[in-house]
Amino acid sequence: MASRTSRLKFFSLLISSLAIVQMATADPDILTDFIAPNKTVDGNFFTFTGMRVLVGGDEPKNFTVLKATLAEFPALNGQSVSYAVLEFPAGTTNPPHTHPRSAELLFLIDGTLEVGFVDTKNNLFTHTLQTGDLFVFPKGLVHYQYNADSQNSALAVSAFGSASAGTVSIPTTLFATNIDDNVLALSFKTDVATIQKLKAGLAPKL
Repeated sequence: MASRTSRLKFFSLLISSLAIVQMATADPDILTDFIAPNKTVDGNFFTFTGMRVLVGGDEPKNFTVLKATLAEFPALNGQSVSYAVLEFPAGTTNPPHTHPRSAELLFLIDGTLEVGFVDTKNNLFTHTLQTGDLFVFPKGLVHYQYNADSQNSALAVSAFGSASAGTVSIPTTLFATNIDDNVLALSFKTDVATIQKLKAGLAPKL
């Protein structure tokens, strides 16, 4: 398995590959070249340095996402694009979630990933990605990624057709937002004790 630093050499390939892909946009058109704060800007405004931590750093022990969205990179306002770098240590997963405002185009830079999404007819579409593969998760549909390799990590980059695609985590939404235990128990055809165990598992560790 390639080292973390050497895997980053694939980023140039990523940019070349994704540059030719036109993704549906959820962002409104703007009437200016870009949206800047009420001050004079220079090249620094259009530069995001948050990904530098990837170069030469240690691999994380848990699944990690580094985002370049409107929240982290204000220059993306009105540009209908954002990125996320996904780091999967061996045996880790990005739990089921949705992006309500954009499709997701994932490019696997290194390793293997099991990916899948469920459509509105409850059909499950899955595939095992190899290094260099791309996979699209349609806008708004529940999807996941899983590194089933127990020995090697995986690295992927995702592109979005919105500066603020949004993320709704299914486990967190259901079990960490104070939805009544009885409602969840009835919905999942289980008992309240089981629901409480699931909620406890998602509670912040002190």
